[in-house]
Amino acid sequence: MTDTETPLSPHPGRPDDSVVAVAHAVYALHTASILIGLSSAAFIVTAFVFGIPSIVAVILNYMYRGEARGTFLESHFRWQIRSFWFALLWIVIAVAVGLTIIGLPVAWVIAVATGLWLIYRIARGWILLKDRRPAPIAIAQAEKRSSADQ
Repeated sequence: MTDTETPLSPHPGRPDDSVVAVAHAVYALHTASILIGLSSAAFIVTAFVFGIPSIVAVILNYMYRGEARGTFLESHFRWQIRSFWFALLWIVIAVAVGLTIIGLPVAWVIAVATGLWLIYRIARGWILLKDRRPAPIAIAQAEKRSSADQ
């Protein structure tokens, strides 16, 4: 087993260092959006979805995801892309709920909860990337496969 493989890795291939750097840059851009949301009047989730850093990050995800295929980075690119699109979905739900005066508190709770969820996803994904491990979705899939094999 090489230093880039883990027992839970569904993709044992060695990724190109430039693609690893892109994955780190994407996490950094998403973190910048989160920090903008924390330091401004915007919610974390709105800064994440509508902020330039996260929009650039999701574009980079789609541009480089093919080069990550077959490596542990594939799970990180999927994790990052899903984080963006699910955050957008939750902000649309929050806006729809918030269109009424009664729904404003619920919309606020949805926005705050989604912001906390984003902090978790970006932090956990980046820590796993630093350790050269797959994102959580790949870990869960590998564990299911290994338990099915037994």
